[in-house]
Amino acid sequence: MKKTLKLKQLLFRYELAFLLLLLVTGALGGLWVYYWQQNSAESLRIGQLRNSAHQIRTDLFRQIKEVTWARLKEDPEALQLYSNFSRKIDKNFSKLKNKSIDDEEKEAIDQVIGSYRIIEKDMNKIFTDPYMISRVVRLRMLDPAYERNMVSHFEKSYADFENILNNKQKLLDQKMEYWTSLAPLIIPIPLLLAGVLFLFSRASVQREVVRPVEVVKQGAALISKGEFNHTVPQQGIAEMVDLAGTVNEMASELARNRDALIESEKQAALGALVPVVAHNIRNPLASIRASAQLLDHIDDPEDKKEIKEAILETVDRLGRWVSALVSYLHPLKPHKKITQLTTMLETVTTLLKPRLDDKEVSVEHGEWQEQHSVPVDPDLMEQALYGLLSNAVDVSPQKGIVTLSVFQDGKDLKMTIEDQGTGMPFDPKPSELAPGRTTKRFGTGLGIPVAFKVCNTHGWKMSYEKNSPAGTRVVITIPEGKTKT
Repeated sequence: MKKTLKLKQLLFRYELAFLLLLLVTGALGGLWVYYWQQNSAESLRIGQLRNSAHQIRTDLFRQIKEVTWARLKEDPEALQLYSNFSRKIDKNFSKLKNKSIDDEEKEAIDQVIGSYRIIEKDMNKIFTDPYMISRVVRLRMLDPAYERNMVSHFEKSYADFENILNNKQKLLDQKMEYWTSLAPLIIPIPLLLAGVLFLFSRASVQREVVRPVEVVKQGAALISKGEFNHTVPQQGIAEMVDLAGTVNEMASELARNRDALIESEKQAALGALVPVVAHNIRNPLASIRASAQLLDHIDDPEDKKEIKEAILETVDRLGRWVSALVSYLHPLKPHKKITQLTTMLETVTTLLKPRLDDKEVSVEHGEWQEQHSVPVDPDLMEQALYGLLSNAVDVSPQKGIVTLSVFQDGKDLKMTIEDQGTGMPFDPKPSELAPGRTTKRFGTGLGIPVAFKVCNTHGWKMSYEKNSPAGTRVVITIPEGKTKT
């Protein structure tokens, strides 16, 4: 069996190879590398000086514009803003001094600092002179020429400093060109050795690291899709062999736990389904039972026919309820067809007519635009609307009013259900199918999550608002992109 290398061992081989390359090329390129380093350090220093100077100039112009404007507006934070800019500028001046290395640079920096102090005195007057914010002074401060005159001396000092840095950078570039011209005489030997080392290293890394990583990645992708029987080949360096072994062990553990997890999820789904079924079916079943009992005491064929039709209609509605609840736990693609929004609301109102008559609750239309039709699964959506309207009836006072509306709101369509109840006792959440607190308004709290689920499945939005002067307003919003097939 081939002995596998550890990553440290593989790296140690590469380090030895690179050390050999350095020893062979050190005598040829040592001087050139040293000079390149020195030149680069100097170029970096010049760049830092230039950046600091540029930052000072930028902060100065911002200080003049922003502080002056803040002072003109009599902003109470103008002085603090001015102080912040001054500290930043002084900090960059300190950087310039620390990075300067000769008298020429230091003298130029002193010139820039001196010109800034002149500007600083003028700026101080804005805060110390009570007449600085008079109307005449305000007009002068808004004049662009005021800013140009203020910074003219600074701009000259800044330009002189820039010229010094540019000249030094130009000398560095000339020296760099000279040393670069020697590169063809120095580079070929180390380049040849580096090429050999590169090919050797690349082949070794591909064999010991890259390919094993790809194999592990592909195996992990298959396992993540549920193919727990897949075995990842153990190859490459020792660490990759261990990783592949770990992935294989993980797949085996996932395979062992999969059945238990599925069973647990089924139990959780059933646990959520049972109270929902009880909540939504108990009353209709009672209605069916009562209607069936009436058949034994009614001789009129027309009355019997009416009761039978009511029973069949309730049974059909129960079927729609069960389908909607199963869809909540096991999401199905809605079977959409173009349906008029007002038609669904009228259908639900008809189903609730006995309860409406019992409480003498009347259903009125607010803004009622019948022309709006959208792609929707009418069974699922009628189930959701039934639960929402049922809640509104439950909370409505005797002889109360429930208002239904369908209207265009900008580019969106909206349906609303408004009641005159006591308002929401809790903030409805669509996150879980679980019973909420038992209240007259919300029952077991399961109708609302179902409605949220149905709306989300269609890409619609549902929200609750406080109705004025009392009650709750349910708003279902159909975004523009969901109003067409």
